[in-house]
Amino acid sequence: MTHANAELIDRFYQAFQRQDAEAMAACYAADVAFSDPVFRGLKGRDAGDMWRMLCARAKQFSLTYEVLEADEQQGRARWVATYLFSQTGNMVENHIEARFRFADGKIIEHRDYFDLWRWSRQALGTKGLLMGWLAPVQNAIRKQAMAGLRAWQADR
Repeated sequence: MTHANAELIDRFYQAFQRQDAEAMAACYAADVAFSDPVFRGLKGRDAGDMWRMLCARAKQFSLTYEVLEADEQQGRARWVATYLFSQTGNMVENHIEARFRFADGKIIEHRDYFDLWRWSRQALGTKGLLMGWLAPVQNAIRKQAMAGLRAWQADR
């Protein structure tokens, strides 16, 4: 029998495959904490808005995933997102490991782990290959992503 939190993770990624950000956000607790190498320390509505923005902007998007484990308190999944990075027109295949914490049938913490330099080599091309491993470049990626989220929120 599959644990209810494994089903919650499955529901989250099925919604992501459909680019249904509202259904994804519905899997989160109101005060969820989200973090990944680009979007660090998002809380509550900002986490849902990040998925809303990414789904709304996604081009040539596909996603595969595997729920690795889940119990009453925590879970893990592996997923691969393939999409067109619109700023450069480059295709990206991002391999991610996700870790979750749960309470009351909702995700209360979601942390995604991936190699930001690997991502930058694909998304940014030569610039990412040559400089994507540098902290200032990675910080610039983070700053631009957060500015994009804030601008998207302001336009809603």
